[in-house]
Amino acid sequence: MKTINFFNKTIHRFFFVNLVNQLEPLFMDIKILHIDSNHPLLMEQLQQAGFTNHQDFTSSKAEIEAKIQNYQGIVIRSRFNIDKAFLDKATNLQFIARVGAGLESIDCEYALSKNIQLIAAPEGNRNAVAEHTLGMILSLFNNLNQANNEIKSGKWNREKNRGHELDGKTVGIIGYGNMGKSFAKKLRGFEVEVLCYDILENVGDENARQVSLQELQQKTDVLSLHIPWTPETDKMIDANFIKAFAKSFWIINTSRGKNIVTAHLVEAMKSGKILGAGLDVLEYEKLSFETLFTHKETPVAFRYLLKAKNVIITPHIAGWTFESHKRLAQVIADKIKKIYLK
Repeated sequence: MKTINFFNKTIHRFFFVNLVNQLEPLFMDIKILHIDSNHPLLMEQLQQAGFTNHQDFTSSKAEIEAKIQNYQGIVIRSRFNIDKAFLDKATNLQFIARVGAGLESIDCEYALSKNIQLIAAPEGNRNAVAEHTLGMILSLFNNLNQANNEIKSGKWNREKNRGHELDGKTVGIIGYGNMGKSFAKKLRGFEVEVLCYDILENVGDENARQVSLQELQQKTDVLSLHIPWTPETDKMIDANFIKAFAKSFWIINTSRGKNIVTAHLVEAMKSGKILGAGLDVLEYEKLSFETLFTHKETPVAFRYLLKAKNVIITPHIAGWTFESHKRLAQVIADKIKKIYLK
């Protein structure tokens, strides 16, 4: 029996070592360049899986282009555009992974034509975005920011800060993917009617009824945007779009800033058509989201938003929680490993 057990252990060890030897070249040939910082678990898990990780958080785009041919994968957030010129230099690239929800900073069509796989992680921060959206609505309805600022400056204005209740309102969601669905789920305890509009058919569920854009515009009290930035959604929310709503309404945008024409939004607020706005994103943002206040001339519409008491602006942080920071990295790590462990 001892001889048989020894034989079996030897055979098992042989097959295990042989399997490792077969897999090792596959992973050791995959070099990944990380050009933005992320949660450390991303590189740790990829390293443990056998991938080779390099990081470069400071080089210019031209400097990255000069060496990108040495890599099979690149992990990005939003440092610069991955355009046709960049992709032409990335002769060995097999995948681009963006640690975030959208892929608008990548020339997706050209990348796919080169058989480069595109990876994003919308499921990584959908809960964070949903909670932030709900927080903006409740803050606007109850004048929380305004009342807080007044109290801190010595003013006690109760009547002026009388609020609204979400109960009984109709919430319209445009874009019913990961973010829209997560937000609708958060509304389940508020006794509201939830409508959704999406370019895809049959996306409605137990949390939201899918309707035409026309029906959504007829019934909505609160509009929440959860759409990517594409040629179809660019400047989608303009004066004509706003006028099509039957009622005055509140608007929340945690998607992309360029989906709204800010000047038209401001005019609608001045006329009372839009009752308040919660904006986590702005039309004026750059890819880094951090150069907004470096402009020599601040846009007139933006100056209005900064002073308006019925406006809440946050610096593109809806999906930027401690929990989502880790979850986004985990999603990307899992998806990269899945490609090579098919």
